[in-house]
Amino acid sequence: MRIALFVTCLADTMFPQAATATVRLLERLGHEVVFPQEQTCCGQMHVNTGYQREAVPLVRRHVRVFDPYDVIVAPSGSCVGSVRHQHATVARRAGDVRLASRAESVAERTYELSELLVDVLGVTDVGAYYPHRVTYHPTCHSLRMLRVGDRPRQLLGAVRGLDLVELPAAEQCCGFGGTFAVKNPETSTAMLADKMRHVLSTGADVCAAGDVSCLMHIGGGLSRLRTGVRTVHLAEILASTEQSARSAARP
Repeated sequence: MRIALFVTCLADTMFPQAATATVRLLERLGHEVVFPQEQTCCGQMHVNTGYQREAVPLVRRHVRVFDPYDVIVAPSGSCVGSVRHQHATVARRAGDVRLASRAESVAERTYELSELLVDVLGVTDVGAYYPHRVTYHPTCHSLRMLRVGDRPRQLLGAVRGLDLVELPAAEQCCGFGGTFAVKNPETSTAMLADKMRHVLSTGADVCAAGDVSCLMHIGGGLSRLRTGVRTVHLAEILASTEQSARSAARP
């Protein structure tokens, strides 16, 4: 299958390992991954902060860039949520009915990584190996907007060597929420403290999630406390193999 990678801004600029892991994983499964180089921000940040008119050119560009592809994947529940639930609405409110229709078509072909693997490609065992104790944080957008359900847990449960432990109060937000963390820092920090307490209670070596934004928030807090617990994107775990794990362990 030929799959277009919607890399997302944050992965592209700060966490490219999540994007490259997505490519490695899909190619290992026998698929061709293409990267449309004209892609830019999907406009979620603009829409969420009230700049809907300014988001229209970004929606238009996103639709133009990804319309030629039958399947589109992003390692981000947040950005896929924007494509599915915001793009057509933004275009329609701007009076561009044709753009809204094309946005809906692109949205129907856009998947978060775990959705693509389980629902489209029909796999839960991707041949991964990851010998660590892992807990999984279901991010708000993937949980509530996309309703990915237990797909990530199915994938993690099939990874050889991985000890998956339940995260208490898993459905609680980590407190990031994009600009929420900037506008409401005290509340965001309190929510983060709760999330970190639950992560540490599991005894996990790694906290995994499907959004690098939440992992950045949680990972920053865990790092400042010098807990030794790492945050790792779901794609990185699924892309890991016994060979890559051995290579990483070498001094």
